[in-house]
Amino acid sequence: MVALKNAKPKILVVGDLMIDHYLWGSCERISPEAPVAVVDIAKETTVLGGAGNVINNLVVLGAEVSVSGVIGDDANGHELINMLQKIGVDTKKLITQNGRKTSKKSRIIAVSQQILRYDKESKDDILPSSVAKILETLSLNIKEYEMVILSDYGKGVLTDALCQGVIKLCHSNGVKVLVDPKGSDYSKYKGAYLLTPNKKEAMQATKINIVDEQTLKEALLKLKSDCDLGISLITLSEDGIATYDEKLKIFPTVAKEVFDVTGAGDTVIASIAFALCANKSIEETAKFANLAAGVVVGKIGSATVSLAEIEEYEATLHKSTSDAHIKSFEEISSMVERYRQNGKRVVFTNGCFDILHVGHVKYLQIAKSFGDVLIVGLNSDASVSRLKGPSRPVNIAEDRAYILAALEAVDFVVPFAEDTPYNLIKMIQPDVLVKGGDYEGKEVVGTEFSGELKLVDFVDGKSTTQTIQRIQGK
Repeated sequence: MVALKNAKPKILVVGDLMIDHYLWGSCERISPEAPVAVVDIAKETTVLGGAGNVINNLVVLGAEVSVSGVIGDDANGHELINMLQKIGVDTKKLITQNGRKTSKKSRIIAVSQQILRYDKESKDDILPSSVAKILETLSLNIKEYEMVILSDYGKGVLTDALCQGVIKLCHSNGVKVLVDPKGSDYSKYKGAYLLTPNKKEAMQATKINIVDEQTLKEALLKLKSDCDLGISLITLSEDGIATYDEKLKIFPTVAKEVFDVTGAGDTVIASIAFALCANKSIEETAKFANLAAGVVVGKIGSATVSLAEIEEYEATLHKSTSDAHIKSFEEISSMVERYRQNGKRVVFTNGCFDILHVGHVKYLQIAKSFGDVLIVGLNSDASVSRLKGPSRPVNIAEDRAYILAALEAVDFVVPFAEDTPYNLIKMIQPDVLVKGGDYEGKEVVGTEFSGELKLVDFVDGKSTTQTIQRIQGK
């Protein structure tokens, strides 16, 4: 994840741009005029859709993004350009075609359920003159990009001529092309580095009924051969992602719950492009894309996912290393804010945790039971020495943090240098502050910043001091 955090790839997205328009409301009655729901609209939102959702995902991940495509000279087109520019996207390569309608899809949502969608758009192929303008512009700038994504929503922008023109231009300049395909004829994508069809799309394109690993392998091989791909890939929805480079590999999904799959394919191709630009292997890339998809399908509507969200999600799956659970003050501050926005209950406790024993583990398990996220403040080595004496700690802070972070009950460990976690508690402002039962009747640091205080009794006969005494034969 460190390499991904430092990545800032320059990526060009070419494709069908659109606006996703949402009307949010509630439904409590049926219309007397017809057997249809009456939705009382409470708010309206607009987000980038289609290729724009790919762009949005790339921007949130940290890429520098440019866009090329064709829009209409209309109100929706002007709105779309403003939306792109607000998130820092280079729109200089967009082409306006007179008479073309910029796509806008409006969805009515009631009680988290999509009731209706209505579209306003043009779906005819763009004019040859528009294709020529795009290719002419790209020929002057193609070397600026590390990767190009063709995002095909079947709205007429990615014609055969444009796809092949972009792919050939990229080939001659050593730039990889990734494609989110549409339709059943993939000949226009020939020469791309990889495609990201889902299982149904792959079956339509290859005419192979995918029912097991053998037919999955056959479909992957056919795509690789027919389209002259660098790597063949098929997304398998709840079953994950399958790739074929030198052999078939299947990477299982990691989604815990699914609210909406709208735009999940956009997140997958954006995360694949981002990871490949960071020089990740196809195995690492597929796992990263699975994590990104796992986050985004837990949201409603065309959504994006940040590196921080992916890291947090991976931590909840207990698939990450202990390092991923050890956070600085700055990191934990932003994470706590997101947890609160999602209605999560944050629990905090602290200690030296010098030689981890069963008393510590049971204490932390009880602490975790008070909420959704357990954050443990860990005294630094100097802090432990001041509190426990010059012979302590036995284990250095890095080791203590790593072991603590490996516990299932512990979500995050935050080291602090002071004698008390006053500043850390003040920053986190936990819903629940947990301390040992020996604090009964005593003043507890940080209670003024906490929702409530919980005292947990220690396990009799279990302590670091007693463990050290037994080791010393006392």
